[in-house]
Amino acid sequence: MVTLADLQVTRLGECTVPSPLASYVGGRATNQYYVGEDDRILFDDTVELVRARGLPLDEMPSFETGGPRADIYFEPSKTRVGIVTCGGLCPGLNDVIRALVLELHEHYGVTDVTGFRNGFAGLVPEHGLSPIHLTPEFVQTIHERGGTVLGSSRGAQDVGVMVDTLQRRRIDILFVIGGDGSLHGAHRIAEEALARDAGIAVVGVPKTIDNDIPHIGQSFGFQTAYSRAAQSIKAAKIEAEAAINGIGIVKVMGRHAGFIACYSAIANHDADFVLIPEVPFDLDGDNGLLAHVRRTVEDQGHAVLVVAEGAGQEHLPHAETTDASGNKRLADIGRLLRERIGDDFEARGEEALFRYFDPGYFIRSVPADPADSVYCARLAQTAVHAGMAGRTDLVVGRRRHRFVHVPIAYVTHRTHGVSPDGDLWLSVLESTSQPHDMT
Repeated sequence: MVTLADLQVTRLGECTVPSPLASYVGGRATNQYYVGEDDRILFDDTVELVRARGLPLDEMPSFETGGPRADIYFEPSKTRVGIVTCGGLCPGLNDVIRALVLELHEHYGVTDVTGFRNGFAGLVPEHGLSPIHLTPEFVQTIHERGGTVLGSSRGAQDVGVMVDTLQRRRIDILFVIGGDGSLHGAHRIAEEALARDAGIAVVGVPKTIDNDIPHIGQSFGFQTAYSRAAQSIKAAKIEAEAAINGIGIVKVMGRHAGFIACYSAIANHDADFVLIPEVPFDLDGDNGLLAHVRRTVEDQGHAVLVVAEGAGQEHLPHAETTDASGNKRLADIGRLLRERIGDDFEARGEEALFRYFDPGYFIRSVPADPADSVYCARLAQTAVHAGMAGRTDLVVGRRRHRFVHVPIAYVTHRTHGVSPDGDLWLSVLESTSQPHDMT
């Protein structure tokens, strides 16, 4: 069970430097739209959850609020900053880089900003990746394209060598934009820097297209991803409707979490079935998927299935290999569904016509939509405020519309997924009218 101690953010020291943004927050007090810097944001959000803890209010689990402080830790004119992007691509990476640079330059007067290339590999000299000096002019239009101008990579690097690089370049704050594996790396860097008393703040901006990092609300890029996936579902339905026994299958990203599959299906109500890793299903039997697909095609002439890449792995051979991030390689659930559904129709003397869509890499590489761009900017601003205030070993996020600081160790101790008992999955069942149980 989470405690108040679990949510305490590490500080490099006391904030004694007047902030250039002090006038922005002067006189502000907590209200329904703003949380003061001395206030905290409760972990629980219902009366029953609060009551069940049975704790005094000042012992309740709560988050440190994000945002500008009246006093900061680093002297802006002397501060040096590094930025690194790690892991797979995601809409909004360039938006975050741009917003970090602009906030540092325009509001704090920090002009020494270095972009390390190709993820953590850029912090290891033997890879020969020269860093980039990031200026407002350099980042001015980078948000108009997808990907990351800094490049990325997967896989661990030697933490001692990385901290050596940061110290040699006299970096005061390192912003790590990445997912679960990257945040584990950021945590190790923060720990090593603290052990050396190096005075380096490490701040994470959590990035995962699967939306599977807990306690930070929604990941940036996720909205763009499911919006684009919804377009593929619409196309799959149009194609399936035009064919005799037409079956559209859309495979979306979601190794352990089915958020993209759920949200994209709810967006337009065109899916008949949504399959996600968190909800098991049988293929065979009267209540299995094959029988339900066949009945749907009999009733309406076609069927559309949306499947997360990690769904149904129990029906596939287990892979023995892993990728550079240490993740077990997934077997192809999309191919299995085509084969098994096709065989089921053929066994009854019929033919199914398939239309298969796999928009995964396409939706990773597009620019962020306007809503995601706004979110990226606000996350980046919150990250800069945290770093300048000497907070370290944390990620920034938005907890029920309030921006918060969360210790990296707490967001990486487990993954986040769709709850089969939650209201999101209930919405999916209402949208698709698929059986609530296919086992």
